[in-house]
Amino acid sequence: MRENLIAHVRKNEDGSWAVPHWLSDHLKDTASLTALFASKFHSGEWGKVGGLAHDVGKGREVWQRYLTQKSGCDEEAHLEGKKGKIPHAIHGAELVEQIFGKGIGRILAYCIAGHHAGLPDWSSSEGAGLASLQFQKTQVNDLDQLDSSIVDNLRSSKSPHPPWKFAAGLDISLWIRMLYSSLVDADYLDTEHYMNEKKALKRGDYCSISELNERCKHFFEELDERSERSEVNRVRRTIRDRCAQVAKEAQGIFSLSVPTGGGKTLSSLTFALEHAKTHNLDRVIYVIPYTSIIEQNADVLKSVVGADQVVEHHCNVVEDELNEKSRLSSENWDAPLIVTTSVQFFESLFASKPNRCRKLHNIAKSVIILDEAQLVPVEFLAPILETMQLLVERYHVSFVISTATQPAFKERDVDGTLFKGLKEIKEIVGNEKEVQKLYHSLVRNRIYFPKNLHLNFSWEEIAEELTQYEQVLCIVSNRTSCRELYDLMSEGTYHLSALMCGHHRSHIIREIKQKLVAKVPVRVISTQLVEAGVDLDFPVVFRAFAGLDSIAQAAGRCNREGKLPDLGKVIVFNPPRQAPNGILRKAAETAKSIVMENENIVIDHALFEQYYEKLYWKANSLDEHEIVTLLDPQRNDLRECSIYFRTAASRFRIIDDTQQKSILVRYKEGDQLVDRLKSEGPSRELMRKLQRFTVTVRQSVFEELQRIRVVEELYPNIFALSSSMHYSEKVGLIYGGRY
Repeated sequence: MRENLIAHVRKNEDGSWAVPHWLSDHLKDTASLTALFASKFHSGEWGKVGGLAHDVGKGREVWQRYLTQKSGCDEEAHLEGKKGKIPHAIHGAELVEQIFGKGIGRILAYCIAGHHAGLPDWSSSEGAGLASLQFQKTQVNDLDQLDSSIVDNLRSSKSPHPPWKFAAGLDISLWIRMLYSSLVDADYLDTEHYMNEKKALKRGDYCSISELNERCKHFFEELDERSERSEVNRVRRTIRDRCAQVAKEAQGIFSLSVPTGGGKTLSSLTFALEHAKTHNLDRVIYVIPYTSIIEQNADVLKSVVGADQVVEHHCNVVEDELNEKSRLSSENWDAPLIVTTSVQFFESLFASKPNRCRKLHNIAKSVIILDEAQLVPVEFLAPILETMQLLVERYHVSFVISTATQPAFKERDVDGTLFKGLKEIKEIVGNEKEVQKLYHSLVRNRIYFPKNLHLNFSWEEIAEELTQYEQVLCIVSNRTSCRELYDLMSEGTYHLSALMCGHHRSHIIREIKQKLVAKVPVRVISTQLVEAGVDLDFPVVFRAFAGLDSIAQAAGRCNREGKLPDLGKVIVFNPPRQAPNGILRKAAETAKSIVMENENIVIDHALFEQYYEKLYWKANSLDEHEIVTLLDPQRNDLRECSIYFRTAASRFRIIDDTQQKSILVRYKEGDQLVDRLKSEGPSRELMRKLQRFTVTVRQSVFEELQRIRVVEELYPNIFALSSSMHYSEKVGLIYGGRY
């Protein structure tokens, strides 16, 4: 290879030009790093070839002139009539196909062609147009201009062999995405090492899994010494001990079926660290459904292993709370303990953009804890479960499905139809009899269902009932109901809904907890946001009729610590308004049908199998957006390895942001932050802080707010309340008399 071919250039601190990053070094070093990453899933040779080929398009005279002219490092360089960017990625993609043939080459072509722009669709049939791999390949007519030594170097590379026999479905597409992740991260890291060595040196240097495991054991020794000798704490210790014991078993998919308040967060961490140590795994990834509870759980983990050992990757992380090392680790998940949201985790598994996919190879050789797993969206259940199974079989991943209300994820035959779920799930607590015994030992309340399932109560009647109790929580199924009931309550009642920004909700929850501990009157009207992971402990809980999972989660906020002399009371009622259309209404209808069939119903572990089985078969589809079809070359065109990465990524959106808008609100310091945004403009640090002061509303509501000029567009697609008058410290966002 010509020694003067350049990959990157930069300036020194004194303004002079540094020695260039030579293309030969960049290709060789990226290839080595990609091979290292891909070797975790038996694909090191594939990674090496991808790394050697990814930037070969820079080895053309036209691209070298483009680099020096655009950077300014060669003032005499000029482009003869050329404007805009000059592509280089597609040249490597086309070259590997020529050298290794369509079978091997097409796999690598997806990765190489998309290492900057994102994994492409094969053809334009799904709307990809000029971005499709098929079209891009037709635009390459100058491979003969590549430096000959680059081509020779690739030709001398060992031809890779498939790491396993691929099955139909998502097997090939997931593997390509994992190869892509390995290449993208290696390319980023090698480029960063040249462009910003100081930044590169800040990466890593965390405790090992073994060291974190020792910290965890020491924490529990101290916790057990200072904890009161209650029955609940005795059961929690028993569960932890069981987790440590089962963790030594072979990798696979595990369930941790523990009633709410049974200490799932700490028990699952015990299992994960011991399991990772036993099987020489690299990391533990804690996946949490809601940002509203992620900070609480992250704080628990930090108290166990140390704040500097937990990397949070979610939108509520404030920039100045992160050190540089932690922020860098959130880019590619190279730390041993990651805390993230289910949106971030699952959408990344089906993403096409390099910044979302970069971390995926670090999911290999890990333990993944799915907290509150029953909240996995039903419309994406088929591709999610298939991907989970593949991660276990191909990528040395173990899952812990952690919830009080275990969903029916296991593969089964239902009325002659195959539910293609997870092949084998091992319950950590033990057999069904042992699980039932655990649930019975942690019964801390009694659930009362309405005698007449067809009789609805008015909000006035519910409000009157609630006033009979000094400490009571009432959970309803939507924001409108929450506000309507709250308006009927006495002064001093608390309101909790997603019309309040995250910072506001956290503040209110702290106040509620303080009053509960002080045993002073406290009444709360809330949406279901308190049902997953919010550690409230009321003697009485009311719940509008909903799915059995929601009712059980609501019950988890009643007599949580088991300190009442008698059982707590959970009162289920028929509200004046049905649950919203879609899966929430189907869940409520499924629960009602089961309650009608069981006169003296007891919500226990065994009942959830029946409930979820019925609920999943009521769903319109477990792959509503045809994700599996888009990503399965056998269903499209196997000869062309026809996969539609970009279209699948655009459809796999757990939160459909095309139907809603985020608004920055003026609550407390959020008011000053919005003003600062107006005067200074957006920055990474400022926008991170403002995440805590964001409320999301439906598109139709947003349009009304715009019409009455309650919101203003500060910068393109950044909207904020025009005045603090439109945000209440009691109920959050207010507008036009509607909430």
